[in-house]
Amino acid sequence: MEERNTLSFPIIGRPAPSFIANTTHGEIDFPKQYEGKWVILFSHPADFTPVCTTEFMTFASLQEEFKSINTELVGLSIDSVHSHLGWVKAIKGYSWEGIENPEVKFPIIDDIKMEVANK
Repeated sequence: MEERNTLSFPIIGRPAPSFIANTTHGEIDFPKQYEGKWVILFSHPADFTPVCTTEFMTFASLQEEFKSINTELVGLSIDSVHSHLGWVKAIKGYSWEGIENPEVKFPIIDDIKMEVANK
């Protein structure tokens, strides 16, 4: 008989899974280091892709607004920290829909083995 994996989808109000991972800002201990704050943990399939880039530019343009309502941003993809850092540097030179040269100040998780994504 074939064994089936059971998928669990995130639901608002349920605790997020705990993990420690490498990011563009060093190691992250999630959600422990964000205790008392809201967090938007979002993922993208790959660095340097058009839609992911415009999404990151939009988040970067709103990061101070999120901070003002006690909300932190954390990105995630299967690319390496080195790829993330190159992409963030490139994004700083882009313009799109009135967003000029955004600076991504939030961490992006390196999840090459998909360990965080699978949690």
